[in-house]
Amino acid sequence: MKHYALTPDCTDGVCPVEITLSIMSGKWKGVILYRLLGGKRRFNELKKMMPSITFRTLTLQLRQLEKDGIIERTVYAEVPPRVEYSLTSVGESMSPIIQAMYDWGIEYRLQEDIVTSKEE
Repeated sequence: MKHYALTPDCTDGVCPVEITLSIMSGKWKGVILYRLLGGKRRFNELKKMMPSITFRTLTLQLRQLEKDGIIERTVYAEVPPRVEYSLTSVGESMSPIIQAMYDWGIEYRLQEDIVTSKEE
């Protein structure tokens, strides 16, 4: 396993890891970003992809991501109004992080399955 030395950025000021975690904090932000990697999505489309998230939580998480410049909200002047969410270029730059989280989750789940099968 690779070990990272603490740099002055992590000892004297706000650590870059802290910045990343503050943007991705919240149970659902990573999942929302993962879903938006596939392209533009409407609110109800995101909600259907994440059935356990509440409408309020989805709204709040989307607003925070928009405020942080990670996603953009596009409102179309149609009747009824249509709103789409997509990643900004900054949001797209998070793709390797989201992919690494996905890959780690798969590996972890496989390890859990192995441990569980050994215990049975």
